Amino acid sequence: MAKPVVEIRDLSKIFQRDSFSVTALENVSLTIHEGEFLCLMGPSGSGKTTLLNIIAGIDHPTGGQLSVLDADITSMSEDRLAAWRNVHVGFVFQTFNLIPVLTAYENVELPLLLTKLSPKERKEHVLTALKLVGLEDRVDHYPRQLSGGQEQRVAIARAIVTDPTLLMADEPTGDLDAHSAEEVLDILSRLNKDFKKTIVLVTHDPRAAHHATVVRHLEKGQLLPLSP
Repeated sequence: MAKPVVEIRDLSKIFQRDSFSVTALENVSLTIHEGEFLCLMGPSGSGKTTLLNIIAGIDHPTGGQLSVLDADITSMSEDRLAAWRNVHVGFVFQTFNLIPVLTAYENVELPLLLTKLSPKERKEHVLTALKLVGLEDRVDHYPRQLSGGQEQRVAIARAIVTDPTLLMADEPTGDLDAHSAEEVLDILSRLNKDFKKTIVLVTHDPRAAHHATVVRHLEKGQLLPLSP
């Protein structure tokens, strides 16, 4: 049995909006095992992205217990949490978040500038990551010279270049056409199957569920039971 990398018990998140309280997550309990490809599905406003951000240490829960890689990340200082994220978490966003004045190579290299790797080692890592996503021939291209699907593949290369323990993807196919979306999902699936990456994918795209090893549904901040 694969070991748990994320353990969540009775987790809640409440946002304050002026005098109103909005419950984004309510009593969520979830275990994610090493090597799992978890697809979190649900309508807009169901709490999917909030849960993803809490697991990644970007947001903090209001209550409950959260352990990621045997660490209580809710008790870490912001500096320690940032260092922990740099080592353990790769993030893929819906809107790519590439820097337009940097080439594909330079965008992918960015996270490595925070490490102690030599320029030669950084180059090896960057070229390996770009090859994994099928863009070794686009290293000198700027984002404006790439299609949306290629931009997202560069973003995936940037997320995996540090070899993170967890790969988090928030609606990575949301801005893509059907063909590009399938290419991105195939890459994530290959990272999971061939490289044993633990992946948490947030989406409302039903095609994504076919690539995942586990599918869970959120509705109004509550995690629905697994179907029998």
